[in-house]
Amino acid sequence: MDITIVKMVLSWIVPILPLLGVLLFSTITINLLLRRFHRNPDRQQNNFKHSLIIVAVVLMFVVAAILSLPINDEMRKQLLTLLGLLLTLMMAFSSTSFVANAMAGLMLRGVDNLHAGDFVRVGEQFGRVTERGLFHTEIQTQERDLTTIPNLYLVSNPVSVVRSSGTIVAAEVSLGYDNDLDLIETLLLDAAEKTGLVESFVYVKTLGDFSVVYRVAGFLEEVKQLLTVRSTLRKNMIRTLHEARVEIVSPTFMSQRVFDAQTKVIATSTNTDSQVENGKAASPEAMIFDKAESAEKKAILEQRKQLLKSKIAELQQELTIDDADVDAIEKKISVLEQRLGYVRRMMEKTDDEFND
Repeated sequence: MDITIVKMVLSWIVPILPLLGVLLFSTITINLLLRRFHRNPDRQQNNFKHSLIIVAVVLMFVVAAILSLPINDEMRKQLLTLLGLLLTLMMAFSSTSFVANAMAGLMLRGVDNLHAGDFVRVGEQFGRVTERGLFHTEIQTQERDLTTIPNLYLVSNPVSVVRSSGTIVAAEVSLGYDNDLDLIETLLLDAAEKTGLVESFVYVKTLGDFSVVYRVAGFLEEVKQLLTVRSTLRKNMIRTLHEARVEIVSPTFMSQRVFDAQTKVIATSTNTDSQVENGKAASPEAMIFDKAESAEKKAILEQRKQLLKSKIAELQQELTIDDADVDAIEKKISVLEQRLGYVRRMMEKTDDEFND
């Protein structure tokens, strides 16, 4: 009786042993891949590649599981056909946006006009680039929110990228015709100089029915403080004009005054020792664009890592030369490997901050 039960159990277990082996092997393989990808310091940049590898491995094991099922050949062929049909339908329904965004991503990589940390404006969106994927690009907006933009949208619409070497910061103000043109130009240039802009200039943008629109602009070298500098320029314009007793108000406002027409509409300053003038004001960009800052640091560290690796490879090639100074070359390699280790540790630290 016992032998009969054992035979019965074996008759059930033996046919499914291949399937159990495939399931066990697939589970171990996928877990090992996920752990390896998680420990990789470049996992954010290679996220798409890692995902493709996982999908390919899963599909391979699904096919292996079907082949190992204890069924007849006709049923096995039908299951494989059904699997192929499902994959075909999935690709057919998603091919339009899937392929289009993938091609747009490759185009953006080829043009290479977007980099991590860059200020960009596309449509109504403005912020700094945090991630560049094959299908989408992520930016961090002025509200610190993360916005995902399909690559097809970036290719189909004009994209303005603030150059890292510097940009022009400008502001406009409308003043009455009773103000002296040369005086206004001098005051606006003074406001731009207080803001820290260089090579500033002023031009008249519009001659309206009641006022003149002036535009003051200057070159900003440090673009990371773009938002703060734009605000500071406008603040300095108000202060400079009011200190010179120039009122910033529409002339049509004068008809509504019930007090002396000679009275100037100028705010009275109560803080002569402002933090902005003394350079003590905290910059909000560090909080607003924290992820973009981390993404930019990661890109810079990645470039340094690749440069160090190429230098180490060159020195290792020199070791193969017969008359090479082995001790000197090995000392250089040791120094470069220490720097490479430091860069990798910094990348891991930045990666942890990036994922928080």
